[in-house]
Amino acid sequence: MKALSIAALLLLLSAALRPQPADEEIARENDIPYSSVDGTSLALDLARPAKGAGPFPAIVLVHGGAWREGNKADLRELLAKWAARGYVAISPQYRFCPKAPFPAQVHDVKAAVRWLRAHQAQYKLDVDHVGALGFSAGGHLALMLGVTGPADGLEGEIAAGAPSSRVQAVVNYFGPTDLAVTGLAPQVGGLVSDFLGGTASEKPDVARQASPLTFVTKDDAPILTFQGTADALVSVTNAIKLSEAQTREHVAGRVELLVGGGHGNWSRQEWERTEREALDFMDRWLKPAKK
Repeated sequence: MKALSIAALLLLLSAALRPQPADEEIARENDIPYSSVDGTSLALDLARPAKGAGPFPAIVLVHGGAWREGNKADLRELLAKWAARGYVAISPQYRFCPKAPFPAQVHDVKAAVRWLRAHQAQYKLDVDHVGALGFSAGGHLALMLGVTGPADGLEGEIAAGAPSSRVQAVVNYFGPTDLAVTGLAPQVGGLVSDFLGGTASEKPDVARQASPLTFVTKDDAPILTFQGTADALVSVTNAIKLSEAQTREHVAGRVELLVGGGHGNWSRQEWERTEREALDFMDRWLKPAKK
């Protein structure tokens, strides 16, 4: 969740993803406006297959940074990788805390999903097969896309008849799942407090609403989680609780624990392996068999 860990993570990802797809394989569009909230214009980056009739499944990649920093541009090469795999891939900018606390970030990523579906014809999109993948705080936001719906009150302001913001599969890289806990380590508690607008003790209802665990039900998207057991920022108990909730509610997927792994500071080999597994997981759930 802290900036240094995310910077190291992105360096590892960049190395793991080489060689990059050839330019003729994909089409890129950067800094596309997708929403405007309280005078703040939000943009996203996009990569898609350059050829083919479609319809293509889609993936929303969400950067980390403790909900307070980070840059969608850091994921541009990862967007290209997914586009070469046959996906329309986007990476949205979202508002940062503490200036904009929860649920601003959830509202924003949901708006990005709706924008994507609204442009179905332009990007030859399969609107029934959209996934989300995120790192750290981005993993938390990807989970919220997978487990919440209109009845949960986290959509933000939307026009009548707007497309759905739900996704059909989630890959969560060490994102927190339970923000309603107390007694967090100081370096973590301060980050969560800025996100919630107060501590979990001060705002228990907000903390529960901001926790993916609160919303896990049997109709949720399949979820794949990667979590290091020695993560000092997002405790492994977050992943364990999520696995228990998925088991209880019969939500498909799995939780993979990387023994001794920290907050993204894994080996290149582990990053390459988890990336392959993430691609395969999304293919399983987002690419229906051709009849």
